[in-house]
Amino acid sequence: MNKYSFQRPEMEMPLQSSHYNPSRETLGRYSEYSLHSSYKIRAGDAASTNSVACTTRIPYATLIAALLCCTGIGIFCCTMYRGVTLSALVLDQVFHLYIGWLETVKTVLVLIAAGMGAITLMIIFVGFLATGATRRRVYKAWRNRVGGRISCAVFMGIIYVLQFFWIFVFGLLIVSTFILTVFWKMCVSTQVQDNHQCIDLTQFIFLFPQSTRVEYLKICEVREIKFFCRDFVEKSEFMFMMATFGVILILISLVHYLMCLSANYAHIRDHEKFEELQELQLLQDTDFATSKERF
Repeated sequence: MNKYSFQRPEMEMPLQSSHYNPSRETLGRYSEYSLHSSYKIRAGDAASTNSVACTTRIPYATLIAALLCCTGIGIFCCTMYRGVTLSALVLDQVFHLYIGWLETVKTVLVLIAAGMGAITLMIIFVGFLATGATRRRVYKAWRNRVGGRISCAVFMGIIYVLQFFWIFVFGLLIVSTFILTVFWKMCVSTQVQDNHQCIDLTQFIFLFPQSTRVEYLKICEVREIKFFCRDFVEKSEFMFMMATFGVILILISLVHYLMCLSANYAHIRDHEKFEELQELQLLQDTDFATSKERF
């Protein structure tokens, strides 16, 4: 052995035997335990650390947005499906009209629900990939980070387009709900309820197809008045109100999606910088712990 070489007993101690607790906590926070074979932890600490690591991999904000979106889509599609069915019945029974494209609207509602559900699942998947330790594992390579940024940007563009679409739907529902409210006021008016006058809808002829006959817009029979007011207007007004509430939830969820995707884009873009800062912090803490043990 060289006469100038010497070893102190405390220098031979592994890192886990050190009494410098901040260094141990820093290593546990910024590094993987499998990369440091000399760093051992107890079983209880390992279980708690694993549970914390699992919770940090969950994109809570994206899941909240998905819950809002699914709730809004469910309310909108169910109420609108019922509202379209009632509209087809009243047009056939009261105004003697058959509009074939109303059946197409039902199919479109089902497709909207399926499409929004698929987009929600894909955004949740992107959120899981860009959250916590999963991001550090998936987006290590440069190509992976570019792909993650592109996917976030594409979904942000899709959400922008969907937001304009749902704003348009929201406007249509507001107008439809207002018209149904006017119809209901006509149904409960004194002239109709007490004086048994006809419900005159000729001033709303622009809302009906051009083939509608003017005499059909005057509802005079008791059966038709009951069917129009009780079975259609009263129920449809509630359905359209609930559909409007569902669209509001959808719009809120879309804004929430944009915030989550923007945050994920920034996290993926700056992932390499975060890793360098963590490694620098790890080296500084390790050097400080070594110097404290030496002196």
